[in-house]
Amino acid sequence: MSEADERTSDRIIDGRYRILREIAQGGMATVYEALDQRLSRHVAVKIMHTMLAQGPHRAQFEERFRREARSAAAIANPHIVQVYDTGVDQGLDYLVMEYVHGISLRRDMARQGVYPLKETLRILGEILDGLASAHRAGVIHRDIKPENILINDRGHVEITDFGLARAAAQATLSSTGMLMGTAAYLAPETIENNEASPQSDLYAVGIIAYEMLTGTVPFASDNPVTIVFKHVHEDVPSLARVCPRIDPSVAALVSAMTDRSPENRPDDAGKALESLRKVVKGLDRQALDYVLPAASGQPASAIAGTSDQETTAPSDDEAAATDPENSDTVPSVPAPPETDADAATRRYRLNDVDTPSRAETTTVLQPQNPTAPSADAKTLRQGAEAAQPQHKHRHRGLIITLVVLLVLALAGGGGGAWWYFLGPGSYVALPKPDDVSCSENQECKVVGADFAKYARTLKVAGIEVDTAYDFSDQVAKGAVMAADPDTVGAHISKRGGRLKLTVSKGVRQATVPKDLLMPETSNGKDPVQALKAAGFDRIDHDTSKDQYSMDIPEGAAISVDPAPGTKTRHDAKVSLVLSKGRMPVAMPDIVGKARDEAKAALEALRLKVSYSEDWSDKVPRNQVISASHQAQEQLHWGDAVNVVISKGPQSITMPDVKGKSQDEATRILEGYGLKVNISAPLGNLTHTVRIQDPNPGSQVKVLSDDGSPAVVTLTVV
Repeated sequence: MSEADERTSDRIIDGRYRILREIAQGGMATVYEALDQRLSRHVAVKIMHTMLAQGPHRAQFEERFRREARSAAAIANPHIVQVYDTGVDQGLDYLVMEYVHGISLRRDMARQGVYPLKETLRILGEILDGLASAHRAGVIHRDIKPENILINDRGHVEITDFGLARAAAQATLSSTGMLMGTAAYLAPETIENNEASPQSDLYAVGIIAYEMLTGTVPFASDNPVTIVFKHVHEDVPSLARVCPRIDPSVAALVSAMTDRSPENRPDDAGKALESLRKVVKGLDRQALDYVLPAASGQPASAIAGTSDQETTAPSDDEAAATDPENSDTVPSVPAPPETDADAATRRYRLNDVDTPSRAETTTVLQPQNPTAPSADAKTLRQGAEAAQPQHKHRHRGLIITLVVLLVLALAGGGGGAWWYFLGPGSYVALPKPDDVSCSENQECKVVGADFAKYARTLKVAGIEVDTAYDFSDQVAKGAVMAADPDTVGAHISKRGGRLKLTVSKGVRQATVPKDLLMPETSNGKDPVQALKAAGFDRIDHDTSKDQYSMDIPEGAAISVDPAPGTKTRHDAKVSLVLSKGRMPVAMPDIVGKARDEAKAALEALRLKVSYSEDWSDKVPRNQVISASHQAQEQLHWGDAVNVVISKGPQSITMPDVKGKSQDEATRILEGYGLKVNISAPLGNLTHTVRIQDPNPGSQVKVLSDDGSPAVVTLTVV
């Protein structure tokens, strides 16, 4: 009984989950079948090993446990194994998951051999459907392989083991600083830069599709370093070459998913699923029934036929029990025990850690020290050398000859030979970028190469690079715009030599300041300088188009195109209209003019007018007596002008209106600003004024002391 089994057998976890039996053991945990007593359903319970919970890296393993729970629980899809619960019991983290009745795709591969195209595309579609939900939730699986693809008893796919999953924004180095994954399914960018993306998951799915159709992975070896070297340095062979008469659209789909450059793969599993559905719609029944002819009915081991390919397929339980880095799946039925011969065939050593063979390997690569020569490149080169046949006897004579010549050169004072062959003068030739075309017999420059792709080539070649970044109007973003040396084949010393690359950041962008139209801000006070400071090179300011403004100060911006806050190229034209301030105007001649006429003239010039009234014996009532500015004096819009309006004379000599009609007398008196009161004690038959009070010739104030008009009483008959 296992260590975890001893602690949990015949026990109830967290007062709810009764352990029934052990299903499998893995490097991190043991998986049990259990009964959820609250819901009366069978579940799978994964419990962390005690030695990990008490070890120095406990926090890292606990975080991996909890990350698996969070990642899987965030995804709702029938092709993802559901996580129901998580917690801690007696100091051990546990995870409660859906109990899957079925087997892993790895075990089904061992039993099936190669698959018909129709079945391959169905399984592939369900894998992509599950991953599409994960990618939409921002989760990258990072360890897609047949062991983590379960086939339930209804024949449908369920993806498990999100222990290595990361959010898309954090999918870089693991917490231990090691690159973790399965060698046969690792994407090139994960191997080189320990970067994972949705495209990395698609690369692994493409390898699985290749394996299902051919019975073998494209790169197989007993040495995992050789495998990862091939993933980085070689293209996955086209299915059209390996599977005669397979439909070209299928081969093109798998090639797109396994392209060495992630940029050339579909953006995510959702896009890949759309492409798969288009391919399926274009296939007839005969094309869907395709199966590799030479492999029909044969097991996978018979198809491989190479020393690099494993000859036995381990069961799910064995894979979980022997893999020290593999995150545990939710296994199904137990498998027959592995023989000693099988175990001996299936194991190798990597970084002093025993790890299972190709089908189940979780590769662990230490990160590169940025201050030291590229250990990864050296390891990959060693792996490549290990992958090549060693013809020792054939080359022994050549090696002896070279050594003898070198010794003779050194003995004869040939220090230059030592310098060239062994000393600081030894060099690496600058490799040609894959995406640069060169004419024959002409110098080939690396300028214009895609930096991300070329950096991988340089890393494998062991060339140290000093990278700088700058903007360029001609070189696309991410491409090499300058190099030293810059010619393919140029010698770079192995003793401290470095390649200097300048990478284009694309066309420099600039943003129109958001406060450019706010005159009270520093940018608003000097908009031309503000645009220059923002990085714009083409500022279109035509002074003839500047405008006067009542509200915007002189020199501030009235309008700008593009609008404030717009981000665009630095060399895009920015059109600017500035304010000339308030418009100058001449004071009109309004003295002696009627109040309404003066008001209209002043408002037309946008002057701010204040009115006052005063008595005048010379200027009739409601006409302008004076103004604060002389006629033709220069003013500006908005300037203040004070205007005095006549109230007429302060007192008058009462005119004689007796004998006049009532209407005429009233008009005369009101013209002086007086108020008329009509009295008709005997009736008003003739409407003729007979008596007036005050009497004619008397002096009368136009206004009473309280400011009201003086009253004149007219008696009419």
